[in-house]
Amino acid sequence: MKEKVLTVISTLMIFIPWTILPLRSFDWALESPAAEIMISCYAVFMIFSGVFTAVSYGAAKVQHGWMKVCLVINCLYAVGGAAAVGMMALA
Repeated sequence: MKEKVLTVISTLMIFIPWTILPLRSFDWALESPAAEIMISCYAVFMIFSGVFTAVSYGAAKVQHGWMKVCLVINCLYAVGGAAAVGMMALA
């Protein structure tokens, strides 16, 4: 049961970062403070999802085919989120 729950959570974490696209269609989302806050929150979530999936795969031993796919995608998201945080920190 624990394996299924962790797999479902990791799967949902794949799709949540894509919700920024419809949000960015609003005018308020393109203004300075809102845009920076939104991008920061999404970047932190993407880093968290990569760490969560890696811990679920490694420590919790949820090691099956679909979890490997989730691990690769969420770790790529985590790298992108870390890059976004790094760019914001340098600016």
